[in-house]
Amino acid sequence: MSEETTTETVSAPDALAALAADARYIATGKRKTAVARVILKPGSGDIKINGRALEEYFPRPTLQVTAKSSLEKVDSLGKVDVVARVHGGGVAAQAGAVRHGIAKALVEADENLRGELKRSGFLTRDSRVKERKKAGLKKARKRPQFSKR
Repeated sequence: MSEETTTETVSAPDALAALAADARYIATGKRKTAVARVILKPGSGDIKINGRALEEYFPRPTLQVTAKSSLEKVDSLGKVDVVARVHGGGVAAQAGAVRHGIAKALVEADENLRGELKRSGFLTRDSRVKERKKAGLKKARKRPQFSKR
């Protein structure tokens, strides 16, 4: 089983490297209220988010790993350039939205990557959002303090 995964990982970058130099692959990624429009193109591995470098936009290493994880999974980190526009949500949600958008753009570029990215859960839109506040409660589930007397 691990041998099959290895061959998929090796064949994926070859397919991405064979893309036309003027090819552009556009996808939208979402997480909570953050929305990322991602453009993927063959290149040297530059990742720009809202016109800034990945390390500058996401200073925390964990967020950088989150944003790059779909590229690392298919071993195409230094082979494609990523340009993303992100708005809404917080920094963690924006990193998740970028990851989702990159994964969808990779599948648009090469359909053979779909199985590996889907197994890793990168193509699934994380539908968890904040639960709404209910009437008579202090928050979504927190109840007012009970007093017997």
